[in-house]
Amino acid sequence: MGRTASLTRATAETDIALSLDLDGSGQAEIDTGIGFLDHMLTALTRHALFDLTVRAQGDLQIDCHHTTEDVGIVLGRAFAAAIGDKRGIARFGQALLPMDEALAEAAIDISGRGFLVWDVRFERERIAELDTELFEEFFRAFAMNAGITLHVTRRAGHNAHHVAESCFKAVARALRMAVALDPRNAGAVPSTKGSL
Repeated sequence: MGRTASLTRATAETDIALSLDLDGSGQAEIDTGIGFLDHMLTALTRHALFDLTVRAQGDLQIDCHHTTEDVGIVLGRAFAAAIGDKRGIARFGQALLPMDEALAEAAIDISGRGFLVWDVRFERERIAELDTELFEEFFRAFAMNAGITLHVTRRAGHNAHHVAESCFKAVARALRMAVALDPRNAGAVPSTKGSL
């Protein structure tokens, strides 16, 4: 049985339909109405080797906040549904990812406990139409709803585009590692507690 999930979520602020396959090949069909967010989600999908489809309509006439955060919520819920009882997974993942002058680190524990540590500074407030502070909101929404512990740290960098992209790609590579099926763990839950 595939590790997949399809979800919809409609509020007065956003209407989102999302499909996720954790065992994909990096195929992305993303349309959030926010060009730079689409670019980042496409990079995440490609480097995690997930397949992801996102269709989002939001109140962009106000700003990008609700759409960005709500996509994170739905992606997190889809991840939690797709990963299931976590049997046989590696559970932990980490990546140190360079992009030109930027260097980002991501560490993940698919623990069942949502938590975000975000130590990323940007030297400008916006990339295109997207406020850089919204990256933290996206990853917080994702981590809390996915039930993962996620640490993201900027180690170097000054170009905001490079910093953001290195963060998304680092998270992608860490996710790819953490969701991988471990043949030595053969269907067991990777916890001394017996459940996650």
